[in-house]
Amino acid sequence: MVDFRLIKVTKGPKTLLIDNPTNYPLIGMGAQGAVFKLSKEHCVKIYSNTLQAQMELEALKAGQHLAFFPRLYGYGKNYIVMEYFNAPTLKEYLRNCTYIPETITRKLLYILGEMRKAQFTMVDALLRHIFVLENEELKVIDHVNAFKRIHPVPLKLLRDLNMMLLKESFLSQVRKLEPDTYETWQRYIDENKIDYRNIPVFSGGNGEGVKVDSAISQTLIGAGHQGAVFRIAEDQCVKIYGKPEHCEMEKTILLANKDLSFIPKVHESGDNYVVMEYLVGPDLNTFLKKQTTLPPVVTKLLLDILTSQKQKGFKQIDAPLRHVFVTNNGFKMVDHVYSYSRLQERPLELFQNLHERGFLAEFLEQVKVLDPATHAEWTKKPIPLTEEEVQMEIKDIPTVLPAIKNHSSKKGNGHKKGKDNGKDRDHKKGKDHDKNRDHKKGHDRDKDRDHKKGHDRNKDHDQKREHGGKRDNKDTKKENDRKKGSDKK
Repeated sequence: MVDFRLIKVTKGPKTLLIDNPTNYPLIGMGAQGAVFKLSKEHCVKIYSNTLQAQMELEALKAGQHLAFFPRLYGYGKNYIVMEYFNAPTLKEYLRNCTYIPETITRKLLYILGEMRKAQFTMVDALLRHIFVLENEELKVIDHVNAFKRIHPVPLKLLRDLNMMLLKESFLSQVRKLEPDTYETWQRYIDENKIDYRNIPVFSGGNGEGVKVDSAISQTLIGAGHQGAVFRIAEDQCVKIYGKPEHCEMEKTILLANKDLSFIPKVHESGDNYVVMEYLVGPDLNTFLKKQTTLPPVVTKLLLDILTSQKQKGFKQIDAPLRHVFVTNNGFKMVDHVYSYSRLQERPLELFQNLHERGFLAEFLEQVKVLDPATHAEWTKKPIPLTEEEVQMEIKDIPTVLPAIKNHSSKKGNGHKKGKDNGKDRDHKKGKDHDKNRDHKKGHDRDKDRDHKKGHDRNKDHDQKREHGGKRDNKDTKKENDRKKGSDKK
């Protein structure tokens, strides 16, 4: 095979860009690099930033004596060859559990203890970065920040378990097995507890995602360009914005259109935050990954959303898959910041998303049957599928928001936002849920976003994706360029 060192990985406007002239398959891609499978036992992680490659190499070398670390086989300036795990992640392994097995708790405590002994400052791990091999042997990947971030308490691990409703059973077992550890964790959490209204979220600027302190103990479910989404209750989340004007724009739209079935309910709002309903269910992008054909009901519900947007005077007519969540109460859509400030008459991002999934032609045929007039309007000129073509069709317009009474009061209507996953997953999987996302990513980046902004930038990542590290929260290049003229994100 061609030398894997010919593979180029560079940082793009919304995700990593890959030039792969080899036959080595891509098995994961995240914030730091992309992972390619070399053999049944080996994979290579190629980084876009050589500094991050050196940071992870330092951590892997320091942890080679630890049984739960991947074996290190080789490295270069921008790559590391390491052990490949063909196994489910701990997130997948625990998916249907009502409580966490005590055997897993013991092994997690052992791992955290050994990381502390190895003098790692980040004594933590996401569930999607832990693989479960035979006999419940655990392996941990993604150690770029092992000596950079300070996590004396496994905040990310606890957040993940909390999202799966396993945190309480885990902590009760920790209290029984290691009471001193439990007391240390509780004391740290109590001392660092912060009211969500005071969580600092800063605009990244220049098309970058918002910045959030990784030590915040609230459950982050998505972060993107406009804000970060935290889960604050079983049925509620809060989106905290980097810019007050984005908060004003979105809550005005949500409250002005609370009669629409796809608009999440708002429970409370302030100058820089909106408390919304937490959306339980996968984002539509994740849902369609498991489909071989496009269910007609999906087309109908998407068409209903787009038709309602047009009837209610939305300027931006679109329904990106990562922003639509499949719930018990039908489809819900998040991320409405630019609904009144971007002139877009066709659902361009939805077209792109469906094209990537291989469903665009099927979608248009189904729309033609359901609503011939709309189909004719959408297809009277070629559908743009590149960022440059999309950019030419979208226009920024002056923002004119309808007057809403008491839109900063404590009782209104709300929504769970998750990863920008991508792009803008301010929910679970959340975008800002970029992502997810977004409810997801994840309410995944890529995960949850996973409101992957999410909800987890991910939305769920499979084992192959996890090997590549965390998913970036997603947004489109068009939003970066448009920001010069209308800084709305």
